[in-house]
Amino acid sequence: MTDIAKIRNFSIVAHIDHGKSTLADRLIQFCGGLSEREMSEQVLDNMDIERERGITIKAQTVRLSYTAKSGEYYVLNLMDTPGHVDFGYEVSRSLSACEGSLLVVDASQGVEAQTLANVYQALDADHEMVTVLNKIDLPAAEPDRVKAQIEDVIGLPADNALAVSAKTGLGIEDVLEAVVTELPAPTGAVASPLQALLVDSWYDAYLGVMTLIRVRDGTIKKGMKIRMMASGAVHTVERVGIFGPKPVAVDQLGPGEIGFINAGVKTVSDAKVGDTITDDRRPCAEPLEGFKPSVPVVFCGLFPIDAADFSGLREALEKLSLNDSSFSFEAETSAALGFGFRCGFLGLLHMEVIRERLTREFNLELISTAPSVVYQLTMTDGSKMDMHNPADMPEVTRIQSIEEPWIKATIMTPDEYLGQVLSLCVERRGEQIDLTYAGSRAMVVYRLPLNEVVFDFYDRLKSVTRGYASFDYQMDSYISGDLVKVSILVNGDPVDALAMIVHREQSEYRGRAICARLKDLIPRQMFKVALQAAIGGKVIARETISALRKDVTAKCYGGDVSRKRKLLEKQKEGKKRMRQFGRVDIPQNAFLEALKMGDN
Repeated sequence: MTDIAKIRNFSIVAHIDHGKSTLADRLIQFCGGLSEREMSEQVLDNMDIERERGITIKAQTVRLSYTAKSGEYYVLNLMDTPGHVDFGYEVSRSLSACEGSLLVVDASQGVEAQTLANVYQALDADHEMVTVLNKIDLPAAEPDRVKAQIEDVIGLPADNALAVSAKTGLGIEDVLEAVVTELPAPTGAVASPLQALLVDSWYDAYLGVMTLIRVRDGTIKKGMKIRMMASGAVHTVERVGIFGPKPVAVDQLGPGEIGFINAGVKTVSDAKVGDTITDDRRPCAEPLEGFKPSVPVVFCGLFPIDAADFSGLREALEKLSLNDSSFSFEAETSAALGFGFRCGFLGLLHMEVIRERLTREFNLELISTAPSVVYQLTMTDGSKMDMHNPADMPEVTRIQSIEEPWIKATIMTPDEYLGQVLSLCVERRGEQIDLTYAGSRAMVVYRLPLNEVVFDFYDRLKSVTRGYASFDYQMDSYISGDLVKVSILVNGDPVDALAMIVHREQSEYRGRAICARLKDLIPRQMFKVALQAAIGGKVIARETISALRKDVTAKCYGGDVSRKRKLLEKQKEGKKRMRQFGRVDIPQNAFLEALKMGDN
């Protein structure tokens, strides 16, 4: 067991693409965690989807051994965290298991919105911070300007910020020295009863449920009987280990250490993230403060294309919710799509990632419905209800008012794009709260309705600012608005997967845009297909997909024109009959594509 004074637990926080995972790679390499042959780019991003998109989705832990310049030997537990706003829950969980943070800022881009958000999370967790300026080797790097920006915008002293290049390995030893000298050691007592925080859990096909724990007091060893304090379940520890970054079995974990255990946990509900683990024979007095439960803000329905996959989808969702406790799901049925699940996510990227993981890791083919937010309805009889799905909207005559969630958004942008950003926010019904400057970058704070943000706000923001703006938000409050339900009809049949709730002023524009996109996305049939957007019984937009035509007059050479006309009339009758009974199959990609309004 390591001496607690020689342990340092720290996480790396930064905005997206500021070099957290690359810095983690260099630290692992410097400490000899992996041999040259085993090293790869972003070694801690072990999901295919993380490597393809170049983003971190799951926070990963690694234990490193470091001999300081003073000759003393230290054990470092490093947590690489995601930078994207949708995975903020991963960040907050990781921070609660550490005592300090490395704040990584890109020396050319400077402070961004997510840098701010992650710093505030670290300060909320009482972390000591070490500021690191990364990408110092870039020709565009301006360390002095960025240091001034860190002091102005964040309020942290930046005179002794470390200048490093995670790509080339410049200044990596200085970072490790700062970790052991400036960050505090954890506290805890070996003699106290076991008290450990369950930081994360995931499903392994061979070993069952694996749990990542941070020991506060006492020790945990193989063969010990442990109790989960929230569920009361008792298990026997079968294996104790650390990630270095490969799993390595150890005899025991003591105070301040981070590692994993296998305890024969069979069901997902027994390994709740944020639970406290204690000794069954000698329990601790009270549980640790867990994590605030995450509140999903975006909902969508997931339905298997083949109805027989329904139970497979349920199992897959249970395994994923063990691994990612920030999304929720419940069963629902749809007239068009059959049995499926209504799932809640922290944002659109989170939704896309979960969908992709279900497809890749569990070989499921899924249809997802339009993303929507939670509306609060006040009925005429005074009762209140939450509405997750636009298809569940009751009769308009029974509704007194509809309230929608609003967010407080922080957008940071170079000065030259400020005009486009402000007009985009106004177009999305935003209300400006604040506008300040940090050097040549403007920081705008806006209140925006969440349903205007979930579709394509982030894509539009990136395109109007050439990718230079950054965006972060938190929930604000519910405000009542003039909202209507727009139904999409294909060949006269409503498609509940595409129903959406929008502000009355924008209903016609949204309806036209969706019909125009569906016209390109739905393949032509043997008969004419009408696409309509309607509010109640009133059609507000229409497009027609023309029929595929077979040339029935090809065999008529010359002769009277009435012969040709007779054949065409016969074809027309056939098409009319087909249209009465014909079903239009909407391809799966059409659902999501139709909702990305883009710049039109």
